[in-house]
Amino acid sequence: MTTELRRLRNYIDGEFRDAADGRTTDVVNPAVGEAYASAPLSAAADVDAAMAAAEAAFPAWRDLVPGERQKALLKIADAIEERAEELIAVECENTGKPIGLTRSEEMPMMLDQIRFFAGAARMLEGRSAGEYMEGLTSIVRREPVGVCAQVAPWNYPMMMAVWKFAPALAAGNTVVLKPSDTTPASTVLLADIIGSIVPKGVFNVVCGDRDTGRLMVEHKVPAMASITGSVRAGMQVAESAAKDLKRVHLELGGKAPVVVFDDADIEKAVGGITEAGFFNAGQDCTAATRVLVHADVHDEFVGALAKAAAETKTGMPDDEDVLYGALNNADQLDKVSGFIDRLPAHAKVEAGGRRVGDKGYFYAPTVVSGLKQDDEIVQNEVFGPVITVQKFTDEKQAVEYANGVEYALASSVWTKDHGRAMRMSKALDFGCVWINTHIPLVAEMPHGGFKKSGYGKDLSAYGFEDYTRVKHVMTSLDA
Repeated sequence: MTTELRRLRNYIDGEFRDAADGRTTDVVNPAVGEAYASAPLSAAADVDAAMAAAEAAFPAWRDLVPGERQKALLKIADAIEERAEELIAVECENTGKPIGLTRSEEMPMMLDQIRFFAGAARMLEGRSAGEYMEGLTSIVRREPVGVCAQVAPWNYPMMMAVWKFAPALAAGNTVVLKPSDTTPASTVLLADIIGSIVPKGVFNVVCGDRDTGRLMVEHKVPAMASITGSVRAGMQVAESAAKDLKRVHLELGGKAPVVVFDDADIEKAVGGITEAGFFNAGQDCTAATRVLVHADVHDEFVGALAKAAAETKTGMPDDEDVLYGALNNADQLDKVSGFIDRLPAHAKVEAGGRRVGDKGYFYAPTVVSGLKQDDEIVQNEVFGPVITVQKFTDEKQAVEYANGVEYALASSVWTKDHGRAMRMSKALDFGCVWINTHIPLVAEMPHGGFKKSGYGKDLSAYGFEDYTRVKHVMTSLDA
């Protein structure tokens, strides 16, 4: 006897729809490794319909005064808050995340971020009007870019959907959003909430795979493509968007260095790094998973970190004692396991290094020491609950090792020396530098990196401005 799968649907032009050709893909609960729902596997006809709806809705949404869009965003936040438990349950079933931590760490941030962008809608930045040429007055208009094609990742499906739609809608754009094919459930529920508040066509959700995302980016309608995903995916998006000069907003991953100096509070550093490295199973572009430790405290630090890892728990979403749940999918479990299986002989697994159980996609909190700068696991993003440790001898070498990767999203420095902290914050080639902490984000501050971590900012006024264009208007005073 088979259990009928829950049916998820696209949200296009104010209504829920199956894929035009009826194709679907299974949605798996990673905590048990079994399908529980089906979602549309959308193709060209579905993308065409969503883009047409967003294009038709754009003029009226664009022309609303900012205060009206603000009201809509605030209503969306209130509605999400009212249905928070429903959203949390859906998110955790689809991702394997701990229910309690999703409730305390993700939902409040989402609501705050939506409300922040609601306010940003009324604080458009621009130069003051003035006469820069005799007899002529110049003003600057900041306008929405148009229809935005957005692709969200599977590590924070619900929160990353917020990071996409909130600034776009606040700025006056309309949206076609594609969730990851492995985690569409909470985004479809968000469509039900948002669609009850904004006019039809303003917010659309198209479920599907990589090919669906490719069709969205290649489509002639969107003025902007925004993606959070892998470097490979970002490069493909940038290449595709270049063919018709679409704007591109890319957040593509990281390999955050965590630099621990010999004067750091080791107990505090170990506690902060354990939480920031293993939270969300390490499936975070800013995760504290590449630790560089001064030689004088290296052994002490590794011992303490290995002990902390051994005491860290992973398990089912309803277990209140776990820090993280399952990896997102079977492929990701294989990827993380592969990094450990391929470790060089000089590496040492200090803790973990194994799958947990035979059901679902759980992996033990893992610490690996003895690594060299050119090792695969140091250079490439694992995106799992694996913390690597390297040894350095001085500040110069710490900077060299920290910057010696292709990613440049986030970093942290642990020291009591203020001057050193300031020197390191200048020298580190990353979009964010935390000092004596790692991973906190606030809506008011920008999130985004350099190099192969992409370009463009999420959150903050900078993230809002990415969804606008600047127009110069000049008028003659003699007219």
